[in-house]
Amino acid sequence: MNQRAVAVEQLMANLGYTFKDRALLERALTHSSVAEGHNTKISDNERLEFLGDRVLGLLVADYLVREFPEADEGRLSARLHSLVDKSACARVGEALGIGPALRLSAGETKTGGRRKAGVIADAVEAVLAAVYRDGGLDAARAVFDRAWAHEISSPPQPAIVNPKSALQEWAQGLGHPLPTYTIVERTGSDHAPTFTVEVVVQGYEPVRATGRSRQEAEKAAAVALMKREGVI
Repeated sequence: MNQRAVAVEQLMANLGYTFKDRALLERALTHSSVAEGHNTKISDNERLEFLGDRVLGLLVADYLVREFPEADEGRLSARLHSLVDKSACARVGEALGIGPALRLSAGETKTGGRRKAGVIADAVEAVLAAVYRDGGLDAARAVFDRAWAHEISSPPQPAIVNPKSALQEWAQGLGHPLPTYTIVERTGSDHAPTFTVEVVVQGYEPVRATGRSRQEAEKAAAVALMKREGVI
């Protein structure tokens, strides 16, 4: 058994779920780069990622409504964002061991694709969708409960709930102009784009981060800069 095959088996053990249709899992772990240079159509994980984003949102919303019956919509929305954003999905993917199980092109592998937060986060959503397609909503919920347990038990800091506002307040407190955000890259399909945004605070090295939307990428970049500078 090769190294990747071992990683796939370990991933299923970490998920606590055994696929009936292993082809679904293989598709969920196939990055779009694999199709580069091939004449034949290769099924990658972008469509499953699209579905997984919605499945994750439903599971998180359902969990929050059940567990926090007194919380208002604003509090629920903030907590939902902290559990479904790219950073959270990437942390979940790293804990599950997604990286070694990915199917990538040689070029993407050489550029560190197995460690890229965006690639890992997308694959996590795709895997969740594959579980949903293979075993239904109850199976997906069981995987979510297991895989997101640490994220759920770690309340987000206020600065992570509203990172752009927190970064703005920090910059202004130091006498600097407002942070600026610039889209430096947009990849992926129209239905599942990934944005890379660079944030700049005068006097500090810029930071880049990715997200499913410009807003999400900007928030992720703000969090990354504050973490690097020891603000949070």
